[in-house]
Amino acid sequence: MNLEELRKKNEVLDIFCNLVSIPSPSLKEDRVIEWILNFCKENGIDGRKDSYGNVYINLPAADSSKEPLMLSSHMDVVGDDSPVNIYLEDDFIKAQGRTLGADDKAGVACALKLAKDIKDGKVNAGGGLEITFTRDEESGMSGVEHVEFNKIKSKHILVCDADKLGQLQISGASYTNAKITVKALKGGHSGIDIGDETRLNAAKLIAELIAEFPQGAYYTDETGVITSCNIGALVAGGIQNSVASIVENGIKTNDYITEIMKKTSTNIINTLGMASYSIRSASAEKENELKALMQSIVDKFNDKYKDLAEAKIEFEVHLLPFERAKDDRIEKVHTKACERAGIKNDISSFHAGAETHIYCHNKNANGETFMPVLLGLADVYNMHSAAEKVDYKSLIKGYEVIKNTFEEFNKD
Repeated sequence: MNLEELRKKNEVLDIFCNLVSIPSPSLKEDRVIEWILNFCKENGIDGRKDSYGNVYINLPAADSSKEPLMLSSHMDVVGDDSPVNIYLEDDFIKAQGRTLGADDKAGVACALKLAKDIKDGKVNAGGGLEITFTRDEESGMSGVEHVEFNKIKSKHILVCDADKLGQLQISGASYTNAKITVKALKGGHSGIDIGDETRLNAAKLIAELIAEFPQGAYYTDETGVITSCNIGALVAGGIQNSVASIVENGIKTNDYITEIMKKTSTNIINTLGMASYSIRSASAEKENELKALMQSIVDKFNDKYKDLAEAKIEFEVHLLPFERAKDDRIEKVHTKACERAGIKNDISSFHAGAETHIYCHNKNANGETFMPVLLGLADVYNMHSAAEKVDYKSLIKGYEVIKNTFEEFNKD
C-alpha cells in the first residue's frame, strides 16, 4: 500500500501528512497556523489565534459535572522553510533530505483528530476538551510562555511531545547554572616569589575545590528522577596572551584549547580561577540538597584559606523543575487507555526540559496549579535530523491511546 492509499484509509495519517508537508521552523509557523485554523473552520470547531500566534481550540462539555482536559502540542519544527517532500519507506514516513517534523506534528495531528471526532459525535465530549498549539518550542519556548493561562479551565494537561508510543513522563529536570570563582589574594612571579607560602596559585586552588564537588548522577530514584552535577568549563592560569594572539591574528581552529596552550604563561602565580557547572533535577528537594552541599564545600575552603584566598559560588536558575504531581489520576487513566489499545505504557522521568516545566508553575482560570504530563503518541526516530522518520502504525495506535485516555478521564 502506498502513502496516498494509507492517507485515504486513515484520517489521523492524512492530517499528519498535511501538517508535516508545511515547513514551520520556529517563529515562522504562519502557514501551519493558517492550515490548522482552516481545518477548524471546515469542521465547525471553535479555534482561534492569540496575539502571539498560539492556537486555542475549545470543545464544550456535554456534562458540566466533569472536569475538562487539555492537550498541548507545539507547531514549530527543527529545520528551515525549504519544501518538505514526504514519502513512505516500509512502515516509516520520511522527508527527502530534511527533518520530517514529526516532533511535534504527531501530537498536533492526534489532537485535531480527537477534536473532529468529538465535534462529529464519534467521541463523547464529557467534561470538555481544550487544546493549545504553541509556537517556538524548539528554539526558546516563547510560545508556551505567552499562553493565556488564565483563560484555560483544565487542570490536567497532556503535553503530547514525547518520542515513543506509550511514554508517560511525569517529571522533568530543572536547568540551573553554577559559577565558581576562586581568587588568590596575592599574585607574583614564579621565578621570584615561588618560595612565599602566602602567594597561593588560584589555578591550583580551584582544581582542589572542584575535586570535592560531585560529578555525574548525584541521586537517582525508582522512577528515573536524576539529580546531576556536571562541570562545563574550567578557566584559570596565564592564558591572556594566548587569547589576545588568537583574537589579533584571527586564528580559526576546531581546537582552541590546544591553540591556547601553545602560548600560555607559566611564570605567573595566578590570582583568578573560574568554573561553571550545570545542575539538573526533577526534584526541588534534591536539587536544593545538592546546592547546599556545594555551598558547604566552598565554605570549608574559605575557612581553610582565610586571608590567603576566597571562593564564591553563584546559582542561576534557567528552568524550574517539573515535579511529579501528588495526584496520580492521569497515571491511572493512561495505564487503562494503553491496556485498551493493547500496549503497555512506560511511566518515567526525563532528564531534560519541555513545555511541562512552564505549565506546572502556572495557574488556570480557577486559580488551580496545572498538573501536566509528557505523553508519547508515536515512535519517532532520529529526531531533529535529515534521517528523522515516524512509524506510521505507531501513530495510528497513538491516536487510539489519546482517544482512550480522554474517554477514561471522563468515566465516573
